[in-house]
Formats: sequence, C-alpha cells, structure tokens
Amino acid sequence: MKNGFLNQIRDDLKDSQIDWKVIVSFIPITFMTYLFHEFGHWSLGEFLGNDMTLSLNNSTPQNGSFINESHALWSAIGGPLFTIIQGGLFLVITRKSKSIFAYAMVFMAVFTRFFSIVFGGIDRQDEARIATMLQINKYIIAASVLTILCLILWKSNRIMKLNLKTSGYFVVLGVLSMLIVIGVNALIMI
Repeated sequence: MKNGFLNQIRDDLKDSQIDWKVIVSFIPITFMTYLFHEFGHWSLGEFLGNDMTLSLNNSTPQNGSFINESHALWSAIGGPLFTIIQGGLFLVITRKSKSIFAYAMVFMAVFTRFFSIVFGGIDRQDEARIATMLQINKYIIAASVLTILCLILWKSNRIMKLNLKTSGYFVVLGVLSMLIVIGVNALIMI
C-alpha cells in the first residue's frame, strides 16, 4: 500500500508538471517575491525623497519617519502594488511561454499575500495600514488586492490547464518555501 501511495504522488507530480527543478525553484521564487514586495515599499518611499532601508521582510525610512505623512501611505501602497505587478507580468509570461516556472511566480505573488493576510493577522499587513490611513474599512483593501491576485491566478491556472490537485501541491510547496524564508529572516534579524 505504501508503494502505491508513493507511486500515486509521483504520477500526480508528473501530471502537474512538478519535478525536482520546480520544487527547488520555489525557495528562490519565494525570496524574490518577498524582496520584490519590499522593493515596492522602498521604491515609492525613495521616489518621494525618503532615505529608505530594505530588508527581506521590511522597508522603512532610515530615520524612523517619513518626510510627509502622505509618504507613509504611498510607501505602504508600493508593496501590494508591486505584488500585483509581479502577478500580472508573470501572467503575461505564462501566457506566452506556458512555463511552469512563470506560473510559480504568479502563484507565489498570490500565495504570499493570501498567507500574510489570512494567517499573519490582517491588522499587521499593508492592506490594513492603507485602509486605516484612508479611513475606510480594513477589509476593503485586503479584499480588493486578493480579488485582483486571485483573478490573475485563476487565469494562469486556465492557461496552464492545472487542476485542483496541482493547486494543492503548489500550496504545500508554497507553505514550505515560505516557512524557510520566514526562518531565514528570523535568523538574519538575530
């Protein structure tokens, strides 16, 4: 029975276009996704004249405060905006190349925001800070960002003709790679 189960997983992974290269690629893809999100915060902050710092899971002004209060809003918008840009850009690349690696970049853009908002506590996320600064319900921005990203992922799934079982394998790979990134970030912060 054990061999049958392992054979079934092997066959599922093959049907899902998931091989060892895809599995190993999830770690750098996750690192890049986190850094690109933070680069969004950094870019908008720097563009507005703030001297920003950038790390794996944070981007803030070096002196601890923004030049202008509105700069905090724009910098906060930068992270989710760049995540949406990543998803959209790799949707286009997925459409043109039918590459499972391009699809993985779309998947991680969506999955990192979903994971952070749902399991990281919405009050600690960019979307809630943006909503607070705009004085609107904290769920509106989060729901908007997740809706856009989920539509991008849905379209990518259709392009790649991936089924629900494949999505499950990608979720497992996403969780494992995010735990590695979070662990590395914790080690760096010591």
